[in-house]
Amino acid sequence: MSDTSWLSEFPAMERADLRAIRKTLDGLYRNFSREYGEVIESIFDPLLSFLVWFEKLLLSTPWFIVLACCCGLVYAASRSWKLVVGCAVSLLLIGYFGMWDDTMRTLSIITVCTMLAIVLGIPIGIAMARSDRIQSVVTPMLDIMQTMPAFVYLIPVVMLLGIGKIPGLIAVIIYAIPPVIRLTNLGIRLVDTEVLEAATAFGASKKQRLFGVQLPLAMPTIMAGINQTIMMALSMVVIASMIGVKGLGQPVLKSITNQYFTLGLLNGFAIVALAILFDRASQAYAKRTQAHLGDLKHD
Repeated sequence: MSDTSWLSEFPAMERADLRAIRKTLDGLYRNFSREYGEVIESIFDPLLSFLVWFEKLLLSTPWFIVLACCCGLVYAASRSWKLVVGCAVSLLLIGYFGMWDDTMRTLSIITVCTMLAIVLGIPIGIAMARSDRIQSVVTPMLDIMQTMPAFVYLIPVVMLLGIGKIPGLIAVIIYAIPPVIRLTNLGIRLVDTEVLEAATAFGASKKQRLFGVQLPLAMPTIMAGINQTIMMALSMVVIASMIGVKGLGQPVLKSITNQYFTLGLLNGFAIVALAILFDRASQAYAKRTQAHLGDLKHD
């Protein structure tokens, strides 16, 4: 029995109707992209300009200054000299093997994606924590964003905006933003009600409770969400390279299509090195934040 024999159970008329519906939807989306694609693309022009400027800044800055800045940021987040040494060694090896420019391109888009995910995700998480109705609406959307295959994001974005940095950035943000939204919502909801009641008893307004009590106490959980967002953004690097996003993903994609083992392996290790540095630095910062809050509670 053929695997598609069940199709014969559907009347020919119904199958024709399904094909007609698909063609209609495809046509509507094509017409929408042709009519409004340029307008939507112009909305993202400032973001594209910033992304191009930031990428050029990293590429034109002398390597030792970039190295010093990265090590300084890692130390500021982690207060760990071991991690700083690891950062320096990793970046020096990346430069030695000729992957510096691609690493800077990847670093620029990951940084911008993470910043946008934080700016968009934390307010949405706050809104979810303050309203069960908003949570019931947003949660299914997050479920879809997290379960849908990453390649599917590329189809409507490329049809609407073409190939380039902005479509890749949008696809990365859609894929990577759910963790920061979910964990912001969770962190705020886990704040002890007795602490909120005490703040209310001292005359704190809703805004004061949010910024003075809830967000500081939820910060370790929020940082865990940011950590996961960074990891998911890095995991999209190779997929985003399929639509013209330059960086470490393109050599990996080239190595797959041309069977260049060493090229793919080295660039893959560079992506792993960035992921480990981001992961360890953000986790260390979250632990320091948790320890600081514990000291405050103890006092």
